[in-house]
Amino acid sequence: MADSSFDVVSKYDKQEVANAVNNAAKEIANRYDFKNVGASVELSGESIVMKANSEERVKAVLDVLQTWLVKRKVSLKHLDGADKPPRLSGKEYRLDVALKEGISQEVAKKIAKLIRDEGPKTVKAQIQGDELRVSSKSKDDLQSVMTMLRAAEDLDVALQFTNYR
Repeated sequence: MADSSFDVVSKYDKQEVANAVNNAAKEIANRYDFKNVGASVELSGESIVMKANSEERVKAVLDVLQTWLVKRKVSLKHLDGADKPPRLSGKEYRLDVALKEGISQEVAKKIAKLIRDEGPKTVKAQIQGDELRVSSKSKDDLQSVMTMLRAAEDLDVALQFTNYR
């Protein structure tokens, strides 16, 4: 019997992110507490730019954006730099949050080590660029690895499982 396998990837739906940013921008334009503070949020390439006239307002804009991302089922782990303070740019505060996609080499090694140490012995993990291929003869073992990876708290990337065969 041939090996079964799946890929561990970290990708986000670009359309869902765009929808979340647009919904957040509409909410910010209509909310009373954001009137006359120059608050805005926009998607520019692979990052999201938030602006307002005070540091607290920028953090409030970030909170609105995160709420919409969660509603759209986009993991907040894709936001890179959301925890850093806004910077002053002229008369306004700005916060640039990059969207990260893919699994870095050190995180991939960490996941592979986790699978080796805690997973079933028949499971093999191979790093392939920015994703990880996990294979085994038993589909039950693969299911248990998926469950184990979903429960892992110390991984700072959002994981999806694709190409299951």
